[in-house]
Amino acid sequence: MSEEKQPNVKGPPVLLLQGLSKSYEKVVALDGVSLAIGEGEFVALRGPSGAGKSTLLYLVAGLLTPDEGAIQVAGAEVSKLSGAGKTRFRKEVIGLVFQDARLIPYLDIRANILAAGGDDDWATQLITSLGLEGRASHVPGQLSAGEQQRVGLARALVHRPTLVLADEPTGNLDDVSAEAVVNGLRQFVEDGGSVLVVTHDPRVLEKADRVLTLEEGRIRS
Repeated sequence: MSEEKQPNVKGPPVLLLQGLSKSYEKVVALDGVSLAIGEGEFVALRGPSGAGKSTLLYLVAGLLTPDEGAIQVAGAEVSKLSGAGKTRFRKEVIGLVFQDARLIPYLDIRANILAAGGDDDWATQLITSLGLEGRASHVPGQLSAGEQQRVGLARALVHRPTLVLADEPTGNLDDVSAEAVVNGLRQFVEDGGSVLVVTHDPRVLEKADRVLTLEEGRIRS
């Protein structure tokens, strides 16, 4: 397989990775990865288990520090930010969606969504668009796994981020909930946001603008 040739991105890229490398002891997770994602682009990243896909997302989010290389998101040099700066960066620029929704169990759905910031009117719009009407006052334990994941997506979108990073967001979902999550991500892109999603799910892959493969620490076509 050949190394992925990145397309020309119009204007400054929302996400730019240059020579990104990360190892855990003697295990190489990423080996000189370069990637550009433009505004309003939906990119899916697939690859075998242990290929470094989640590591890449966590590096972009500032949750891990690279051994080498540069990470720019919306013009910010992520690896050069302080601890407080990375926290602020995630709060203002990044939306995170995990395979496990990671909701706060004692807060109702609306409060879980607004815990990430944003305003109540926009939270209400997200609740409606994601098919959660009538659930806003429920706590996570009263929801199905699919409903919880939709809440997780709403939480990621409520502060109007520039880039959403999603790690297997539909991995455990039925078709109805998976469709709601994918359509929510697609609408975010149509509104000008950018998405990088790690997935093996064909329901997600078919909605992506580009599908890349991460294998042996490198992005390949």
